[in-house]
Amino acid sequence: MFHKITTLIVSIFFFFSASVTAATENYIVDPTHTYPHFAVSHLGYSTMHGRFDKTSGKLTIDRAAKVGSVDIIIEADSLNTGMKKRDAHLRSPDFFNTAEFPKVTYKSTAINFNGDTPTTVEGNLTLLGVTKPVTLIISSFKCGKNPMNQKAMCGIDAIAKMKRSDFGMNYALPGVGDNLKLTIEVEAYRN
Repeated sequence: MFHKITTLIVSIFFFFSASVTAATENYIVDPTHTYPHFAVSHLGYSTMHGRFDKTSGKLTIDRAAKVGSVDIIIEADSLNTGMKKRDAHLRSPDFFNTAEFPKVTYKSTAINFNGDTPTTVEGNLTLLGVTKPVTLIISSFKCGKNPMNQKAMCGIDAIAKMKRSDFGMNYALPGVGDNLKLTIEVEAYRN
């Protein structure tokens, strides 16, 4: 009798452990379909846009438990505004100083949900060696199978606003605006 009860308890434990583990989904960022880009006022007359062409990272999500994590690495030297001379200046110590700080990173500290859908990601952005809290507002979050390759994936669109001076990027203020709008579209495949 004792053996049957012990077997039952162990079976229940493993069932619930497997259920909890199965609820967590792990994703790897697809660098060919992930686009972090920024917008900043230029002399108060127009908005200059730029993007980063090399991004990697991983995401985890457990919609039932309403938890997850985001870990993004941006290669700062992949900055691209479409103009080589401007890109060289933006990579210089005046702005992104990519020789000394080759990576921009974002690590989540919390994800907030509405039902089983994430709505915001709270985390820390490290830029120019300075780490500050930045909240990503999720405007779109969808998961399913990619119709081209049948792999499970998620797509996320998010926006954040910050001041570049908070990270020590002070060159040409206020002519080049202090307020940055960061937009990132991420596609990630289930691991």
